[in-house]
Amino acid sequence: MLMETILNLPIENKIFYAVLVFSWTVYLWEAYLAYRQRRIYRLTMHVPQELGKIMDTDTFEKSRLYQLDKSNFSFWSGLYSETEGTLILLFGGIPFVWKVAGTVTARFGLGPEYEIFQSLSFLILATLFSAFTGLPWSIYNTFVIEEKHGFNQQTLGFFLKDAVKKFIVTQCILLPVTSLLLYIIKIGGDFFFIYAWLFTLGVSLVLVTIYADYIAPLFDKFTPLPEGELKEEIESMSKSISFPLTKVYVVEGSKRSSHSNAYFYGFFKNKRIVLFDTLLEDYSPLNKDGEPEIDTLTEDKSKLKNKKQGCNNPEVLAVLGHELGHWKLGHTVKNIVISQMNSFLCFFLFAVLIGQKELFMAFGFYNSQPTLIGLMIIFQFIFSPYNEVLSFCLTVLSRRFEFQADSFARGMGRASELCSALIKLNKDNLGFPVADWLFSMWHYSHPPLLERLRALGSTKQD
Repeated sequence: MLMETILNLPIENKIFYAVLVFSWTVYLWEAYLAYRQRRIYRLTMHVPQELGKIMDTDTFEKSRLYQLDKSNFSFWSGLYSETEGTLILLFGGIPFVWKVAGTVTARFGLGPEYEIFQSLSFLILATLFSAFTGLPWSIYNTFVIEEKHGFNQQTLGFFLKDAVKKFIVTQCILLPVTSLLLYIIKIGGDFFFIYAWLFTLGVSLVLVTIYADYIAPLFDKFTPLPEGELKEEIESMSKSISFPLTKVYVVEGSKRSSHSNAYFYGFFKNKRIVLFDTLLEDYSPLNKDGEPEIDTLTEDKSKLKNKKQGCNNPEVLAVLGHELGHWKLGHTVKNIVISQMNSFLCFFLFAVLIGQKELFMAFGFYNSQPTLIGLMIIFQFIFSPYNEVLSFCLTVLSRRFEFQADSFARGMGRASELCSALIKLNKDNLGFPVADWLFSMWHYSHPPLLERLRALGSTKQD
C-alpha cells in the first residue's frame, strides 16, 4: 500500500522525498561509522604492544580523551546540522529566503527581472544565517574542546574579530564571482556550461595563486624564514629535485592553535613553501616558556625529552621531502585534473537538468526557476549520491598518494627522520593511533600512523 502511494506521487514529490531519504541515509551511515570509532576510543584503554616503543601511556590517554570528546561533539553537531537542513526543506526555508531577498532588492527599485541582484541578496542572507547558527558550535569547539586539551590559543575577542573578518573576505570573493558566473550562464547560450567551467577554472587558479600572498596574511602573520642552516638545507633539497623554490615563509599559526602544518603553493616557476611556527621546534612559542619534561620512554629516568612541540631540522626536512614528493610525483597536477574533469561533468549535467521545472517545484519554486537556486538544487541535492561516491574514491586515491610521497622521502634517505617526525606530530596533535578499519577506510585521507611507519620500514622508534 505504501509503495503504491509512493509510486502515485507527483514527480516533484518523489524528488523531494528521495533527497530527504538519501540525506538521512548518508547521515545514519556516517553516524554508524562514528559509533564504531567511538567504541575504539572507549575500549582501547592501554597502549597496544606494537605501539609501546613509540607512544607513552600519558600521551596515549590524552589523545584518547581528546578524540573521544571530538567524536561526541561531532555526533551532536552533525545531528543538529542534519535536523536543521531537514526542517529548512520541509518548511520551505529556501523559497522563503528567496522571497525575502526579493523584498530587499525591491526596496532599491529592482524588480524580479534583476535576478542576479536578488541572487546576491539571497547569498548574503543564507550565509548570514549559516554563520549565526554555526557560531555557537564553533565557539564550543574552540573554547571548550580545544581549550580543554591545550590547543586553543585564542581569546574570545580575537575569535569573534576573526569570524567577522572571514565573513567579510568570503563575501568579497563570493559575491562578484557568483554574479559573473550567473551572468555567463545567462548569456552563454547552448554551450554556457563550457564558458562557466572555464570561468571557474580561472577563478580557482587565481585564488590558489594569490591565497598565501594576499588572503592568508589578512589572518596570520607571514615572515620569511631567516637565513641559516634550515633555509640552506631546504633550498639545497629543493634544488636537488629541480623544485622551483622562490621563497620560504613561517606563518604565525600559534596565535590561533597549537596544531601544526606545512604546505607549498604557486604555479610554474614560482613556488613557495609555508611552515607553521608550531611545526618548528626552534620557532614554536610554546617551547620558549616550557620546562623540560622527564622522558618516561627510556630506562634512564633522568634523560630529558625533546622540546614539547615541533620537529628538529632533519625532521622538518623529512616532512618537506614528503610534501615535495607530492609535487615531483605529479600528485598536485593529478588532483587539479581530476577536480576540473569533475567540474566540467557537473556543469554539463547541470546544463542537461536545468530545464526540468520539476526540480524547482520539488523545492517550492512553482512560478520561477532562478539560476542560482538551480545550481544549489542540482549541485547540492541531486548530485549528492555521485558526490558521496566521488568523495570515497578521492579518499582512497589520497591514501595511495600519501604512501607514494612517504616512499619518495625514503628514497631521499630520510625514512628515519620522517618516522620520527610522524611520531612527534602525532603526539603534538594528539592523534589516536588505533582506528576502526571501516571508519579509517571511509574517512582517512591520510593512512593511520602505524601503516605509514610499517611502510617506511620502522615501527620501533625511541
